[in-house]
Amino acid sequence: MSLPDLAAILWRQREMLERLSYRLECEQLLLAAGRTRWLAVATSEVELLLEELRIIELQRASAADRAAAELGLPAGATLEQLAAGAQPPWTGVLLDHRSALLSLTTELGALAETNRHLMDAGMRAVEAALAQIGLHTQGDADGYDATGRRGRRRTGYGPAAVDQAL
Repeated sequence: MSLPDLAAILWRQREMLERLSYRLECEQLLLAAGRTRWLAVATSEVELLLEELRIIELQRASAADRAAAELGLPAGATLEQLAAGAQPPWTGVLLDHRSALLSLTTELGALAETNRHLMDAGMRAVEAALAQIGLHTQGDADGYDATGRRGRRRTGYGPAAVDQAL
């Protein structure tokens, strides 16, 4: 029977979404505190979890289609439709999973949006600081080309000590 398989996959998916929520919250705390040293690690961990979630989503879709076939429902049936077609205790199990997944999805959306705002604010602060000390301009800037000649180059930053051709 595929309903137990589907329920097991849904549990794993929920656990992974909980872990993703934790990772995004850690990333948010780093951003809010201005602690960028570990930001790349935190972002990498989020990306790894997202890849794992893509895989589990494929497994969930396959198990849900098998369960739908057993229940006489079309492929691609929603959890709500599967719950309606299932017998107790599966009706309650599937509806509980659906409710938890909807709640986690809402939470993750809010965390991701807050992190996006914090990253944007951080970029604006860096650009403002660079502009204040004269290292950031809006268009062309004086600099040196690969031959060492002084000239105009298209960039957002002022004169560079490093050859741009490297």
